[in-house]
Amino acid sequence: MTVQGEELCFADPGEAADLAAFLARLIHYDRAAAVRLQAGGGVLAVFGRPPSFEVLAIRTARLAADTVLDTTVSAGQFADALDAAALEAGARRRADGAGAASDGPAGLDVAVPDPVTGPPWAGLLPPRGGWRRVPGLPGVAEVRGAVASAVAEFRARDAALPEERRTRAERDRIGREIWSRTLGETGLPLRAVHAAQSLGFLRPARTPEPVAAAVAPGPPGGGATALAPEPEQLALLAAGGWLRLRTPYGSIALRKTGLPGLSGLSVSPA
Repeated sequence: MTVQGEELCFADPGEAADLAAFLARLIHYDRAAAVRLQAGGGVLAVFGRPPSFEVLAIRTARLAADTVLDTTVSAGQFADALDAAALEAGARRRADGAGAASDGPAGLDVAVPDPVTGPPWAGLLPPRGGWRRVPGLPGVAEVRGAVASAVAEFRARDAALPEERRTRAERDRIGREIWSRTLGETGLPLRAVHAAQSLGFLRPARTPEPVAAAVAPGPPGGGATALAPEPEQLALLAAGGWLRLRTPYGSIALRKTGLPGLSGLSVSPA
């Protein structure tokens, strides 16, 4: 849990800025979005659920101190806290002299917002370990192409609807049909890949900057557990009842039920 007045010290302001951009994308889909924060082992994991995709999105950032934290907060308030900390740090650097020599990027202290009542999904997160690689995942270019083709199909079918059938219910039906299809033989629904694309997880990996470490949730009240650094390519992993699409910029996770070989997928995290 968190207490009022607690702060997170980010090791790299650039990673904090990337996290703020991720929160902005979540808020785009849900202005009242909440995120669960888990910290441990020098890494912060932020879990969110964009409602249009019905998946969990996970973004990580390195911390300058081994903070232990587990709380659910408003995504908007956390984004505001990140922005305020960045502005304050920028003003402080200008006051101290922008051209001063530095041994590396200065940390960024961000106030943790007060906790909020967590939505149901926040109580059920992916497991902390036991992940195994699922074969058959295409390369990044093919994955992006699959999303582009699905979007183009949706737009074409939507445009072809006669006026009397141009309803929200009919568009939702078309969307469910398209995004419930799986990516090749992997069993991963296209909606998970679409979520990764929409949240900025499928952009080209930056080099030579190191990618953020993956984080898995720890036991209640125990913070998060840092895993190995993420490679600069996509990977599909499975553990227990979950699938996780891992990218250099974050992960998309969802529960699975009823698919051959993988017990299938349900995009409902509850």
